[in-house]
Amino acid sequence: MYGSENANGLNKDKILEDMKKLASGDNKIVTQAVKDLAKSGDIRLESFFEMYRQGSIYNWPSKSGDIRIVLNEETFMDDDFNEFAPLLHPLSKEPFLINGEQAKPDLFELEDISPGRKLRSLVNSSKFLLRLFSPDLETRLSGVKKCGDPPFLPDALPNLEEISNNKNEDAKVRHTAKESMELMILGGVVEGKKSIKDRVLALEKLGNLKSLRALARIDPLETELSAISKTKDYTKTEIKNFKKSISSVRTKIEGHKEKVEWSGNLFRGFSYGSVLILIALGLAITFGLMGVINMAHGELMMIGAYTTYEVQLMFGHSPDNPVNHYYLFALPLAFCTAAVVGLIIEALVVRHLYNRPLESLLATWGVGLFLIQVIRIIYGDNIGVNSPTWARGGYEIYQDIVLPYARLYLLGLSISCVCFVYFIIRKTRFGMLIRATMQNRDMANSLGVRTRKIDRLTFALGSGIAGVAGYGWTIIGGVTPDMGQTNFIVDSFLVVVTGGVGELIGVVYSGLGIGILTKLIEPLEIGTFTIGPVWGKVILLALIVAFIQYRPSGLFAPKGRLADKK
Repeated sequence: MYGSENANGLNKDKILEDMKKLASGDNKIVTQAVKDLAKSGDIRLESFFEMYRQGSIYNWPSKSGDIRIVLNEETFMDDDFNEFAPLLHPLSKEPFLINGEQAKPDLFELEDISPGRKLRSLVNSSKFLLRLFSPDLETRLSGVKKCGDPPFLPDALPNLEEISNNKNEDAKVRHTAKESMELMILGGVVEGKKSIKDRVLALEKLGNLKSLRALARIDPLETELSAISKTKDYTKTEIKNFKKSISSVRTKIEGHKEKVEWSGNLFRGFSYGSVLILIALGLAITFGLMGVINMAHGELMMIGAYTTYEVQLMFGHSPDNPVNHYYLFALPLAFCTAAVVGLIIEALVVRHLYNRPLESLLATWGVGLFLIQVIRIIYGDNIGVNSPTWARGGYEIYQDIVLPYARLYLLGLSISCVCFVYFIIRKTRFGMLIRATMQNRDMANSLGVRTRKIDRLTFALGSGIAGVAGYGWTIIGGVTPDMGQTNFIVDSFLVVVTGGVGELIGVVYSGLGIGILTKLIEPLEIGTFTIGPVWGKVILLALIVAFIQYRPSGLFAPKGRLADKK
């Protein structure tokens, strides 16, 4: 019906022509015009329908009698008590111009075309029906879903049926349309299908659709069925069959819910593990290879996150003005900024404390507190980093099991960083010099290796990887000055120790293992007690302590001269 001539993929002229029909005075024409406008899918009409329902839309006839649909939200009076109405365009809400100036006719020149009582209900429904025809998939999906949620939208039933049978429509939208149709029947709002028999049948169909939205509606239906069983409307056998059907559907949907929750926790564990791997990679270098206990490592992660925030401001990225490529530029800048801060920490503090683990722990802990306070003074306690638009939403691999794009990106980032560090350490001359210096510093010195320079660059590499971890975290989590110290530093040390000090493959295995175990333990229930994050950490720590008792060197014990040093 509508073309694709304007920026929104809709024919603006056709919409304006349909608006003119609202002034026809014929209820049938007006009703059809409202339906046609709803089918346009132009989201701006939500506001128009609300203004129309409230009586703020008028016809301002021209001198030749042509219909001109206008919006007026407020009026003003002159000194002679004449009331004038500044007019706005009904779709864009920009000033309605005549000869280059906003039209402000006398209020009596405007013709009231507000809908009557019967039509007002259709207009109100059309605000939501608009979403069913939106060219944007997410908007269309939310509109289809809204129809099946209380207070329901039975007027949308024919449209939902059309959508569910449209083979060209997105599969998820079609499935949700079928679900919303049955939910309306289950809710008892569809004329001719309000009996318990019809509603139980709808519930059975929802069970076949594995509808999680139906689960909360089962208890009210059972309560209603218990009340009906005291009447003589249905036989005892029929009531028994109804209850059996309801119980069967509940079991089926709860089984699907458990599968979805388990899969979601597993994937969240993978993505949390990927963050632990990113931050532990830097520790594996500074602690595992250099023997420096850097308690400011979490703050280097925080530096990467705040660098990402600054790049966002530089590019002017916001939800209303998306500049998605800012996030790609933020990656190298987060690495470089954290690496430079790491170089400064190494030069001022760490280089005086090599082979003195206790002193390095206390000194870097103090450096971390200093960095936290500096950032808090500059930025306050909390900032907002807006994710790029491509990171919103997710990929549905199975019904209701959605892998968020942001967490998939984090997994990819983690894999890339592991490969990068492996390449540097194992395949480059710099990596060879790092290994030589850490395994036998005196021998490396005697062979002409500038070990002091290697120390600085190695510490900078570990610090830069921590900055990348902070950069990645901004896409899924909040950014605060103490984010590294509060959320990650302890877990990342556990990753390094559990995996095997200085072992890259150990960081990968232990990072994923700890991440997955954390997310699988937290939602567990013992009777009425839910373990939760705090007790989850306690249990995880107890498991790791027990494991270290069994394997003191971790999953992968160091080999060669490095093992002798440990």
